[in-house]
Amino acid sequence: VDPRIAGKPVPRISKAAMERDCVARADNVKAMDIAFLDQRIPRYERDIINMVGMGVTENAKLKPNIKEGATGFSVTYIRAKTGKGAALHRHATEEVFIPVKGPWQVFWLEGDEERTVDLNEGDVVNVPIGIYRGFRSLSDRPDALMMAIVGGPDAGKVDWHPSVIAEARRT
Repeated sequence: VDPRIAGKPVPRISKAAMERDCVARADNVKAMDIAFLDQRIPRYERDIINMVGMGVTENAKLKPNIKEGATGFSVTYIRAKTGKGAALHRHATEEVFIPVKGPWQVFWLEGDEERTVDLNEGDVVNVPIGIYRGFRSLSDRPDALMMAIVGGPDAGKVDWHPSVIAEARRT
């Protein structure tokens, strides 16, 4: 038995409370088109949907769709048109990407060289801590969707690659 829960009473939650505080229905979620600095740049336009957890955002108005807090992780959905996604950035945590609808591409820097991996629906990539990474939709579907999971007890802030900051300043 896990000592973190051993001997503690089993919590109770009603169906109404579960629906109200712990469920986000895909048809009712709120998305934001400006949650990060890079979204000012046309090729990085996307919708961010903070489903649950601490999230990583630069816009305090982006609240989780699930009210009940998550400890140690966040789940975000990203919607983007073909060729659009996120610019090079890094976190002090791991970040997992899972295409839900349509193919996506994750890219990162190895030194000064960009590397890529193409992902199909259901594939998973875990980008290590501190690596500059980005992603883009490869889908021609209007409903292209990817899930991003950020781990760790504190997601911290996004660290943008210097080239992204310079390009965003020009907007």
